[in-house]
Amino acid sequence: MTVRRPGAVEKAGPPIEEASRPPRSLREAGAALAGLSAVFLFEMLDNSILNVALPTIGRELSASTTVLQWVTGVYAVVFGGLMLAFGALADRVGRRKVMLVGLVLLGGASLATAFVTTAGQLIAVRAAMGVAAAMTTPGSLALAFRLFDEDALRVRATTLISTVGLVGLAIGPTAGGFVLAFAPWQMLLLVNVPIAALAFAGIRRGIPADRADELHRDPVDVSGALLGTATIALALVAPTLFVDAGTASLLPWLTTAAAAMSAVLFVVRQRLARHPLLDLELVARPLVSSGLAFKAAASLATAGLGYLVTLQLQLDWGWTPAQAALGLLPQVVVLIAGGALIGPLVTRAGLDQAARLGAGAVVCGLAVYGLLGRLGYVWVALALVLVAAGMRVVGVVAGTNVMRGLPLNRTTIGSALVDTAGEVTTGIGIAVGGTILAALFTGDLTMAHWSAHQTEQFREAVTWAGLALTVLTATLVGWGITRARRVTDSATSSSVATSEGA
Repeated sequence: MTVRRPGAVEKAGPPIEEASRPPRSLREAGAALAGLSAVFLFEMLDNSILNVALPTIGRELSASTTVLQWVTGVYAVVFGGLMLAFGALADRVGRRKVMLVGLVLLGGASLATAFVTTAGQLIAVRAAMGVAAAMTTPGSLALAFRLFDEDALRVRATTLISTVGLVGLAIGPTAGGFVLAFAPWQMLLLVNVPIAALAFAGIRRGIPADRADELHRDPVDVSGALLGTATIALALVAPTLFVDAGTASLLPWLTTAAAAMSAVLFVVRQRLARHPLLDLELVARPLVSSGLAFKAAASLATAGLGYLVTLQLQLDWGWTPAQAALGLLPQVVVLIAGGALIGPLVTRAGLDQAARLGAGAVVCGLAVYGLLGRLGYVWVALALVLVAAGMRVVGVVAGTNVMRGLPLNRTTIGSALVDTAGEVTTGIGIAVGGTILAALFTGDLTMAHWSAHQTEQFREAVTWAGLALTVLTATLVGWGITRARRVTDSATSSSVATSEGA
């Protein structure tokens, strides 16, 4: 029996050509998966490999600490702010087309690094790379989902793509340090050129152009795009300002208020617009809203825990940076190796139950850290393992559920929502930890020697920050579970109605 893609129109005539049918295995989709994996590798590798070079960049370009923050921060702000706009555009003009254009921009911006002579030029290059990331990253999940007809293959493909990216995240700092030992720092960004070339070749060869029935032609909501971009950009900047300037400064609060106002105006605009950028009724679908809640919870927990543990190991326990890196190794190992467990878990429990189990593991990990993390490294390691395991499952399954809950002509905006939820809550997770530390710790956090009172303040702050993150994450997970149950209840009702009708 020939399997047809959802939404395809059956025509009389000869059988569908072998080349036009969906791949029936990962091997058949090898070129496409290589290209999509390269896209995700760029996203994960980029900032992690660059961070190790910031001191060198600061010296060579005479850049202040604030300027160096913008070298990395401008990428995240532009990337996060433009994802929804480019996701909406891709659902109209073609996901493959937008991704290929984004990869050309990525290669060009990366090549421009070789000619950078000032910090301002580097920031401009990083902003252009953020635009390229916003054009390419949301489409990777949408194209992987569209490539296959079976949920099991979609999960395996997404697991493979994310594993490649996580390997990049793990080896980025080490690889960056090795390269800096014999090459200029520009090489760390020039490495994106062959990655972009590989991605371009794999996607152009392995993924067919979007069909007309998988796109829509609604006019682009320009006002909604501007408001959405402003909301997300402000939401990403505000947490950094809280950590840097502290709660006593007025600027973080004004930025937060501006983000909230932009969000309200965005929602009003989407409700009134004839052709909204983001159809809020689609976001309210149980599969979509639950998947976004689980993704947000996992990103919040991972970022917040990583921030607190890094400070605890080095500032409180006196570990060197190298020892702290080893202390985070359990998290890295689980994130990379845990992909092998996702397929069997989904097969046994199903997508919905797997998402709930993963999100539950994230909450348990944070609770372990908040309650027991100050008692010894074994509890810290357990917390890292639980959160990483939960994040690994949720990162694949929640995104797949969001795609399942959307029409085929809205999958890229859905993928952009998943990535945006992760970006924003990552910033919030770090801000929660940084704000509580700033509120409870007196003095300079980075000073060489603390008094006994300051040590106790730090440990109390870490405990409260861990518990605050636990409550926030549990709230998101609880909301996600409540929404997911509507899917189960709806399926049960439909099954009962069908049985009674028979």
